[in-house]
Amino acid sequence: MTFSQLNLSEPLLQALKRKNYTQPTPIQEKSIPAILEGKDIFGRAQTGTGKTAAFALPILQMMDEKRTVNFKKGVKALILAPTRELATQINESFAAYGQQLRFRHITIFGGVSQRPQADAIRKGVDIVIATPGRLLDLMQQGIVRLDAVEYLVLDEADRMLDMGFIHDIKRIIAKVPQNRQTLFFSATAPQDIMHLANAILKNPIHVKIDAETTASELVDQSVYHVRREDKRSLLRHVLNGREISNALVFTRTKRGADKVAKELIKNGIKAESIHGNKSQSARDKALKGFKSKHIRVLVATDIASRGIDVVNLSHVINFEIPEQAETYVHRIGRTGRAGMEGKAISFCCSEERDLLNDIQKLLRRKLPVESHPFS
Repeated sequence: MTFSQLNLSEPLLQALKRKNYTQPTPIQEKSIPAILEGKDIFGRAQTGTGKTAAFALPILQMMDEKRTVNFKKGVKALILAPTRELATQINESFAAYGQQLRFRHITIFGGVSQRPQADAIRKGVDIVIATPGRLLDLMQQGIVRLDAVEYLVLDEADRMLDMGFIHDIKRIIAKVPQNRQTLFFSATAPQDIMHLANAILKNPIHVKIDAETTASELVDQSVYHVRREDKRSLLRHVLNGREISNALVFTRTKRGADKVAKELIKNGIKAESIHGNKSQSARDKALKGFKSKHIRVLVATDIASRGIDVVNLSHVINFEIPEQAETYVHRIGRTGRAGMEGKAISFCCSEERDLLNDIQKLLRRKLPVESHPFS
């Protein structure tokens, strides 16, 4: 199937062509027609499956079709996201796909001055992409009104609940009109997620993309068995000995991310760490440097990695095996995107063997083992 078979408008097809996207991903193929029909969606899908385009494209099209028919001023689409990085990435997608449609959109998040955000809202915006905390602050100050919202999106709802946003989300949703279309996306479906989904969705279409399918065939996955104390030496060896243009390296802790980045810098490898304790400006600077290839290695924790979308990311390296198997799929989904090839390398010490086994059970296959000098 091609995007042209999904009944998308010509301006959107031209935008997709500019990005060299021709074939929709499974979640786009299943979601876009249902959304264009006005259906609510409950989508189960991991990072890297193309969720943003799955909701951004039909929302832009429906807003454009309604533009000439009683188009009232006010926020028409509200997208809630768990992190600043993801909100920024979604905003960039709306800008790229809607380039010819010229809707006004803004990201709202904490950690920076609220004045530029408030000024932009007062001038009038059509689409708001926000983290819940700062949005609620602006609502309580009377700066943001949501009484004209027609499209509500909750992206990575499970991560928002993990981060303690449930009460903020409920307060925000209470201010959105009941007569709306709601699109709900989550990688997992624990009981609290199902309760929230059931409370806000009306006869939704269920779209599920299995975790093992998202570990794309285009991602070449392998594992190195290594002693914990040799991991840093192995990382330097891998980065120096392979044709790695850029790499996203995952650690479990913020402290670990800082340590790994400092070690790489000390050995002449351009690196930065990114995690929740960093200021917004430091995170923005690190991400900008990584995207522009000034920084070759970005060392990240899992929460900070949400929303990192780097064109042609060649490698993901799991310096530490994640404690949840599904997190592994989230991590490797940062590479092998949009039809490009990518590689995922995992460093596994003896204490992490059980975690590796959980991943292999989820993927329903064994990861090939690579040899190295520190075996």
